[in-house]
Amino acid sequence: MSIPHSSIFTIVSPIHSSFNSSLSSSFPFTSLLSSFHSNHKHSPSTTCLTLRRSPPCRAMVQQAVQGPQAAYAKEMERLSAKESLLLAFKDAGGFKALVSGKTNDIQRIDVIERITALERLNPTPRPTTSPFLEGRWNFEWFGSGSPGLFAARFIFETFPSSLANLSKMDVFFKDGNAKVTASLGLLNSIESKFILQTKLSVEGPLRMKEESVEGVLVSPTVIEDRVPEQLKGALGQAANALQQLPAPIRDAVATGLKVPLSGSFQRLFMISYLDEEILIIRDTAGMPEVLTRLDASPSSLGESIPEYVS
Repeated sequence: MSIPHSSIFTIVSPIHSSFNSSLSSSFPFTSLLSSFHSNHKHSPSTTCLTLRRSPPCRAMVQQAVQGPQAAYAKEMERLSAKESLLLAFKDAGGFKALVSGKTNDIQRIDVIERITALERLNPTPRPTTSPFLEGRWNFEWFGSGSPGLFAARFIFETFPSSLANLSKMDVFFKDGNAKVTASLGLLNSIESKFILQTKLSVEGPLRMKEESVEGVLVSPTVIEDRVPEQLKGALGQAANALQQLPAPIRDAVATGLKVPLSGSFQRLFMISYLDEEILIIRDTAGMPEVLTRLDASPSSLGESIPEYVS
């Protein structure tokens, strides 16, 4: 059977009208476009609707974050982290508590946490060749593989713990060499020092290699005002006996007892933080050493060191 042409529109038209009505009610923007086309069907130049996307705000946000205020906020965060770390050392009992093993687990993990927070804000991208590295530094914290602990163990193995104590320890960096000095006290009246000399080599912008050269046990110095009365006679006899020794032996004792250590100790370490006041080192086991500066940095005196070239 054939269907008249006009009947096709009669059948299709209600469906089309219903679809358009449903689409318009569900999508108001579609009705808006239909109205726009019906009102401008005689103006071909205006029937093309141009939609422009707004520029992304991401670049504007990044520009604001990188401004002077953000740099100032980051610097304040770094200074606050430094102060927090120094307070953690004090709360843990300081250097004497560390070398005597009196720090507990809570104190140690608190210090490690604050060390990690400060490392994240390291302002020196190439510390191994930075002029800030050279100079004298005081040990505040060290791990199991450091030369500082090596010097401490030498002292405590040489002298009974009831007679000797390690009062302080520092290191001097200069021209690719390091000299670790551990100050030893005996009977609260005799002072001596153990010096560990090592050689440093730069292996990258963060990594260095350290090799021991020799150790020197410096002759003790007697502080007469602190010597107990019962020991003054014995110390006087020892001093007289020393003067009666042959000159070569007497000179050797006066200059200190040297212990060759070439090749007996070496390690790799990474400088994870360095500025004018604080130096943080990590060994291959990840154990940190924290040092604070004792003298003015070479950079403040106008000195410079050639940069490492990778």
